[in-house]
Amino acid sequence: MAVPGTHQPPDLIHLLTRAERLLGRRLAVILNAEGYSLDAWRVITLLADGTGHHMTEVAEHAFLPPGTLTKLMDQLVDDGLVYRRVDDIDRRRIRAYLTPRGRRLHRQLSRQVEAGVPRLLAASAEQDLLRDLLARLVDSLAHPPAARSESAAVDGRI
Repeated sequence: MAVPGTHQPPDLIHLLTRAERLLGRRLAVILNAEGYSLDAWRVITLLADGTGHHMTEVAEHAFLPPGTLTKLMDQLVDDGLVYRRVDDIDRRRIRAYLTPRGRRLHRQLSRQVEAGVPRLLAASAEQDLLRDLLARLVDSLAHPPAARSESAAVDGRI
């Protein structure tokens, strides 16, 4: 039990949730002004690397169930931002790419997002550290402890 008047360190889950929601709200204002959602932005930023991505990967990146992703992708295709092609290697799979118009929109929105969202930390080294720590947290949470220990045993590490 906390003693009245003592300062408790902030709860990590609360801080992460609050930061995500505040950032999401800030981004939503910028994106909504251009007629796009945060979900669309997640898809566009993934496809901006130009390599093309399978629908499963896009759904995971955008945190969307397949049916919702299909509707969003249809809208992005109708807007001329995205096109879909059959995968050259596995003809049963579809890859999505940004169109030239989609790349222009990505550049435009990226500038607006950068201008509208304050720098997280003063130094780029601090930003890199935060990014690395969050990536490690996500990686550790994506692999349950039992799965990690079983794979380590199989690999002969324990």
